[in-house]
Amino acid sequence: MARYIFITGGVVSSLGKGLASAALGALLQARGYSVRLRKLDPYLNVDPGTMSPFEHGEVFVTDDGAETDLDLGHYERFTGVAARNTDSVSSGRIYSTVLEKERRGDYLGKTIQVVPHVTNQIKEFLNIGDDEVDFMLCEIGGTVGDIEGLPFFEAIRQYAHDRPRGQCIFMHLTLLPYLAASGELKTKPTQHSVKELQSIGIAPDVLVCRSEHPIPDKEREKIALFCNVRKEHVVAAYDLKSIYEAPLAYHEQGLDQAVLDAFQIAPAPKPDLSRWLDVYDRVHNPEGEVKIAIVGKYVQLEDAYKSFKEALTHGGMSNRVKVKVEWVDAEIFDSEDAAPHLEGYHAILVPGGFGERGTEGKIKAAQFAREHKIPYFGICLGMQMAVIEAARNVLGIKTAGSEEFDHESGEKRFEPVVYHLKEWIQGNHMVARKTDDDKGGTMRLGSYSATLAEGSKVAAIYGTTSIEERHRHRYEVDTKYRAQLEEKGLLFCGMSPDGKLPEIVEWTDHPWFIGVQFHPELKSKPFAPHPLFADFVRAAVEVSRLV
Repeated sequence: MARYIFITGGVVSSLGKGLASAALGALLQARGYSVRLRKLDPYLNVDPGTMSPFEHGEVFVTDDGAETDLDLGHYERFTGVAARNTDSVSSGRIYSTVLEKERRGDYLGKTIQVVPHVTNQIKEFLNIGDDEVDFMLCEIGGTVGDIEGLPFFEAIRQYAHDRPRGQCIFMHLTLLPYLAASGELKTKPTQHSVKELQSIGIAPDVLVCRSEHPIPDKEREKIALFCNVRKEHVVAAYDLKSIYEAPLAYHEQGLDQAVLDAFQIAPAPKPDLSRWLDVYDRVHNPEGEVKIAIVGKYVQLEDAYKSFKEALTHGGMSNRVKVKVEWVDAEIFDSEDAAPHLEGYHAILVPGGFGERGTEGKIKAAQFAREHKIPYFGICLGMQMAVIEAARNVLGIKTAGSEEFDHESGEKRFEPVVYHLKEWIQGNHMVARKTDDDKGGTMRLGSYSATLAEGSKVAAIYGTTSIEERHRHRYEVDTKYRAQLEEKGLLFCGMSPDGKLPEIVEWTDHPWFIGVQFHPELKSKPFAPHPLFADFVRAAVEVSRLV
């Protein structure tokens, strides 16, 4: 039976609950325990798959095809535990399940209410995999007092009450604002947040207080007294230069010890922090720097490309260099020359996206990288734009484009080099899709195998010709121009096992120009950088030495 840690937040959002949860998971692992991390989100969307990146940041995809919150990316990066569709749930998904049960008659005609039907459904979700790990860490999205979050708070209150004493604890994150005028930290927002939590029947066992300044003993004692928490369970969370300092910083502040004390686990196993000491060393002692441009359409919100930035950081760690990421809005040179905007970078990455906006700029970025022999990494839409660029400027098909853009505009403007994915093999059955299907959850999602060409760059990078990577797309590169493109040097070097769907392309006469249909950034970790990102940064280092 797992021990449960429920992580809640108060005062303001974006305090770092996801990072604190991930760091705590890593510290428990360092002490020899097995962990699983989960996110319970109060929004009414069934999942974040159809939400704008400007609204919610990136969508993280699991091996089994779930579209989840970006915090699951933190969980995977810090613990190495592959997330599953049972590790993320929203109010929308809970209510949808309850209403489906009601329609089927599962409740035998009873009046359906938030308590007990919705809360019971949440508790059923929490029970999944209860016997698989030592600790289950469950982060509740939003802040205490949010009206949409009340069913989750009630459910975890009941869950802790139902289980044997000592099997569940509550960790609450709050803010200690600093007033420069009076030169002091204010504890009142934390006191009010804890009071709100207590009013719904939850008493925190551990308090994590986000602060820009050290917390004096006097304030720590005051928080402990008024919030009814042991003084040593009031843990400071300071701003860090890198998120990968978090496990060591939280350990230094005693977070993992406070959690084990709350569970009355004594003596606690000593932690092995060698992995995180090595990560810290690689982050803070680089032997060089490279500049890499991410040419995208959601660059105003960095969280929209969270995993890309982190994977590049991991690639930098692998090569012991600092990766300076700069965001370039693809729309800027939709109708301009790309050169003035892209000169000076050691490599260019074009990430995924949906819709036509910004795609002409991405095509120009691919052209600039190809012609100037700058390392280029195209991911998902970035691969498709590289193929369209080759069709236009190498094969001379000036109207080359994607069916996606024609569907969006409602008129036929392009010769489709990229087409709507109509069917594919998933496991041992065929999946079919139509262009007018619902948007949510209808893409090619999750982990799929690919076969790499012997002697190709990607086969050398991976060190194998058989790989598995995560996908999230509904459009695919057409193979009808494959022979012509390969004759010009654009090799279709990775294909689905049945040989029908292109997975990877590379220019054979280019130092490093690779496009992939999948999302390798989702599987990269600081202690295990993805091989494509590690080699991409290596190629950027080579360019930097020539400049």
